[in-house]
Amino acid sequence: MKREMISNSDEDTIEIGREIAESLLGGEVILLRGGLGAGKTLLTKGILGGLGFDVDEVTSPSFTLVNLYPTEKFKVYHIDLWRLEGPNPEKALGLDELLSDGNAVFIIEWSERLKNIPRNRRLITIEVAGDGDEVRVLSISEQG
Repeated sequence: MKREMISNSDEDTIEIGREIAESLLGGEVILLRGGLGAGKTLLTKGILGGLGFDVDEVTSPSFTLVNLYPTEKFKVYHIDLWRLEGPNPEKALGLDELLSDGNAVFIIEWSERLKNIPRNRRLITIEVAGDGDEVRVLSISEQG
């Protein structure tokens, strides 16, 4: 199943994230794709906000690689593969071990760098639309 959503602002992107959060049960892997500044971290803020976490505490894990956010429902691992190079970023990060937490939710930015795609995943591609940099098209597909 694939659907598209339009975001006209940062606030819209955060709200879309909140809507995504409503459907999470635990165990999902959310793969985020999009260029620099596309809104991957904003969407993550919305997802975490929808899970009751303070969005002001959500930051990009570009330098830490993994941020762990304990929400009321489950743990959320926010992972950024931007800085990982080499043939197997999953191994360098220890992703297999992290994914063994079957009740957690995983949000992975720059997921196109993964060599082995996890099961039970949602792929969300964010593209800037038009001449301005405000409007974004979010394509969401679920893949079991």
